[in-house]
Amino acid sequence: MKTAFLRAAFSSRSWLFGAALAALCPVPLASAGIMLNGTRIILGADERSASTIVSNLTRSDYAVQTWVNDARDSKDQRSPFIAMPALFKVRAGEEQVVRIIKTPGQLPQDRESVFYFNAQEIPVLEHKQENALKVAVRTRVKLFYRPANLPGNVQEAPALLAWKLVEQPGGGAVLRVSNPSAYHITFIGIRVLDGGTPVELPDVDMVAPKSSQDYPIPRRLTSRTVLVEFSTINDYGGYSEPVKSSAGF
Repeated sequence: MKTAFLRAAFSSRSWLFGAALAALCPVPLASAGIMLNGTRIILGADERSASTIVSNLTRSDYAVQTWVNDARDSKDQRSPFIAMPALFKVRAGEEQVVRIIKTPGQLPQDRESVFYFNAQEIPVLEHKQENALKVAVRTRVKLFYRPANLPGNVQEAPALLAWKLVEQPGGGAVLRVSNPSAYHITFIGIRVLDGGTPVELPDVDMVAPKSSQDYPIPRRLTSRTVLVEFSTINDYGGYSEPVKSSAGF
């Protein structure tokens, strides 16, 4: 979805319009029977729990299983978060509030941690549908754990990003973004302006706190210095105005 709107974007206005559609939509998936009310969940250290709403907008009943795991989608590694209820039935046209609670255990206190909340739908077969094929769909969104007293604030973090071009063996380059802040920064899209020509970067997602991320540039650059234009997603699933920065070799 992110790259689709970027390919059509040759102005900040059209880019933002596409970004708005991508960022402000809830989290339905193709053929999904259930939907979450947001694209991310934030749990602060001073909060007992965070919550999300699972809605069933269809005419069929569903059972739903929920859990939290890491970015690798581990199935056997214990998560420091539990989702309650972990298994429930949501009838047609109804909804269920799910709470996410942190269990005792240590997580870094100088930066955010990211996990993933999962909602797996389980179709409920009626007697007359015993021979019907039902496809179960899983919805997965980011869960950010935010310790208390982090330096700075999440709204200012994108302005702290540093960008540079890095040559690769055999030619070509990557765009390296360094994030000195304590917050995860999720991108809607990134493009470089190479001699005035926009080059959209595919498959951009997120840069973690106090780390760097490389994004391949899909064609050879004609300039030693480029203008980087990017937009990010905030805590509420909204999007930022495009921000511009320079990057060079």
